[in-house]
Order: sequence, then structure tokens, then C-alpha cells
Amino acid sequence: AVHPLWQSPLTIPGGTRQSPIDIQWRDSVYDPFLKPLKISYDPTTCLHIWNNGYSFLVEFDDSTDRSIIVGGPLENQYRLKQFHFHWGAINDWGSEHTVDSKFYPAELHLVHWNAVDYPSFEEAVMEGNGLAVIGVFLKLGARHEGLQTLVDALPAVRHK
Repeated sequence: AVHPLWQSPLTIPGGTRQSPIDIQWRDSVYDPFLKPLKISYDPTTCLHIWNNGYSFLVEFDDSTDRSIIVGGPLENQYRLKQFHFHWGAINDWGSEHTVDSKFYPAELHLVHWNAVDYPSFEEAVMEGNGLAVIGVFLKLGARHEGLQTLVDALPAVRHK
């Protein structure tokens, strides 16, 4: 299944490090050497929410190592820059990525950058090891208090 947003040949991305990715469960291989991913976020580093015209971003102060991830497949620690969501016009699809061609209603992306090797987020973006993005598939369910706090703030960023 091709994502509804990438149905014309001109818009289907190419390359080996490119979205969207269809994770094939049967082709997944367990890596016994993979260390746990450690997530350490300081909520006080949250700066603001802004609307970029097609989504909203929650931006963080990334001038220090107060909100970081380390471990897993990462060689360095990475600083949290922002998080954003992908969602669709209907609940049947909205996630950017899929598992066995199955879409989720939405997907959260937590974007981090390699502040050990690069002086700025803008420079890190251009490099193969510059970013580390955690993708979380979201499905419909019971009210989630943490997400509700964010949803309640969205009317304040209705316009770009």
C-alpha cells in the first residue's frame, strides 16, 4: 500500500534513508548487542508550540544537554530539538510509516540532534549521523492526560 500522500510517481521519495518506511515484521532481526535506549527529558526545557502551516511543533531549548537520549544504536548522546505529529483526515491512516503495510491513525516524531559532533541543529540536519528521530505510532483509545494538556493548548496556535 502506498501512503495516500505519496501516490503520484513525482512525490514517492527515493533513497535508502528516506521516509516512508514499511517495517516488515518477518524481516526484523533481533540484535543482541543493542543497548537499551535511555531517554532523559527535562520538561522545563520546553519553549513553545508553533504552527508551521501543515503541522504543529513543540520546540525545546537545545543549548544544553538537559533533554537527551543515549544508548540503543547511538554512538553519542543526542539533544531533543522538537516533537511533532503526523495525522490524517480520517482515522484509517495518518502515520508516516507503516508496519506490514498497516497505517496508524497518527505518529509522534521526537527529533534529536548530535550535539557532540555538530555545533548546531542546522548543521547536524545535513549529516548522516546528525539526527535521531524516535517514531511512536498512536492509536485511538482512552483519554491520555499528558496528550490532553497539549491538545488543550492547540487552539492558541490555530494560524501559521
